[in-house]
Amino acid sequence: MSVKKINSPEFEDAIKNGVAVVDFNATWCGPCRMLAPVLEELSEEMAGKASFYAVDVDDNQDLAVQYGISSIPYVGLFKDGKLADEMVGFVPKPALQGFIEKNL
Repeated sequence: MSVKKINSPEFEDAIKNGVAVVDFNATWCGPCRMLAPVLEELSEEMAGKASFYAVDVDDNQDLAVQYGISSIPYVGLFKDGKLADEMVGFVPKPALQGFIEKNL
């Protein structure tokens, strides 16, 4: 399992079942680049518990607007298609893992 890059047309289908962790980011964002390998590690460790996705906000501005995202990285945690929790900014792996686990 790894973080799968998705775009707007794939988004609804990706988050509709179970727990989905979505990293909203941009290529120019330094903290986003720091968060990406942390999410990759967690996607391996938490395989079967949650699905992990990445959305580039520059390429998918409609999703950024839909979820009111003004600061990135923004991690949205979705349960069965509904936004259940959110986290903004870079956080170390233990904090991100705790954030995901409390929502499983």
